[in-house]
Amino acid sequence: MNFLENIRIALRGLRSNKLRSVLTMLGIIIGVGAVIIMVSIGQGAKASVAGQIQGLGSNLLIVTPGQSNTAGVKGGMGSLNNMTMDDVNAIKSSADAVASVAPTTSKQAQVVYGSENTSTQVVGTTPSYADVRNQQASIGRFFTDQENQDNAQVAVIGTTVVQDLTGNPNTNMVGQTININQVPFQIIGILQSKGSSGASNNDDQIVVPISSAETRLIGSDSIRTIYVEAKSSDLMDTASGEITQILRQQHGLSFNATNDFTVTSQTDILSTAEGVSQSLTLLLSGVAAISLLVGGIGIMNIMLVSVTERTREIGIRKAIGAKRKTIMLQFLIEAVIISMLGGVLGILFGSGGSSLLNKFAGMTTQISTSPIIMAFAFSFAIGIIFGVFPARKAAKLHPIDALRYE
Repeated sequence: MNFLENIRIALRGLRSNKLRSVLTMLGIIIGVGAVIIMVSIGQGAKASVAGQIQGLGSNLLIVTPGQSNTAGVKGGMGSLNNMTMDDVNAIKSSADAVASVAPTTSKQAQVVYGSENTSTQVVGTTPSYADVRNQQASIGRFFTDQENQDNAQVAVIGTTVVQDLTGNPNTNMVGQTININQVPFQIIGILQSKGSSGASNNDDQIVVPISSAETRLIGSDSIRTIYVEAKSSDLMDTASGEITQILRQQHGLSFNATNDFTVTSQTDILSTAEGVSQSLTLLLSGVAAISLLVGGIGIMNIMLVSVTERTREIGIRKAIGAKRKTIMLQFLIEAVIISMLGGVLGILFGSGGSSLLNKFAGMTTQISTSPIIMAFAFSFAIGIIFGVFPARKAAKLHPIDALRYE
């Protein structure tokens, strides 16, 4: 009996018990579908975070304060208020590998426009922020150095703020006046939309001159973050070293003292984010893969039942000359077909589920060929692994005992 004949017999056996075959596949369908969905969510999150980090700017270094320490109690990272414009000016004048510097300070504020109001993040910065952070105005303009020096009450706002205040993100609000914490600011530009990733919305912000933010909104001259653009990607490490040396001198740190600030590059952030995303994907995929094993056990149980039900058939086939390997191959093929069909349906289920999550749940998903191929291979392997024992049991049946079975 050739291989194709074994496949034909196996398919005939599955058709004779359609409902049981479908229920047996269910575990594989759910397992493969869950793995596909979990991997697509993980890959989508990874791509989204990578795009968001790349969108921060090019050749970017981020300088943040260190931890505060009050009575032996350490605050969170960035809780130390020890960076000022003097640090910014020192980096500008002394770091040869640095192309541009943009200091920022920020605060959550209440914004009122007519009868509408919203709460958003107000960022105080300098005009160089537009280039360093790749935050250009799509309508209107960014503020100038002169406006920053004059403490001008001007603002550039994100599209989410526009939507919250007018109900339409495409409304041109240039020239309108809004009140930020009861202080009037004239809108001179609308930021190009950057979109959102997870809980972070890059369009939900208002950018104002740092001088105005410090004197009119925040009441503090401490800098929360310094964004630094290196002259080239090859000079990132050099720029980081120069910034570290300059800030240590500015803060009067001794040779053995630890830094009271942190310098982070885009590469560092991306590596950390990718590591977290990959770990989460592996964890979720591992949990989903458990159902694949359960599906495999289900296949083995049903195949054992099938061997018992078809004992007389096995006896007759052996009596007329069927070899042990032929019987074993037939039942093994049945197990593999069940598993592979379940795998195919699971791939369709997972791909469809990922698309629905992307379209209706607002989740970023990304389906690639590698998890699909891997899921298909796992389906085949599960059919082999969990089909071997029932197949061997069928092949070992003695024809006389099998023919006597009632």
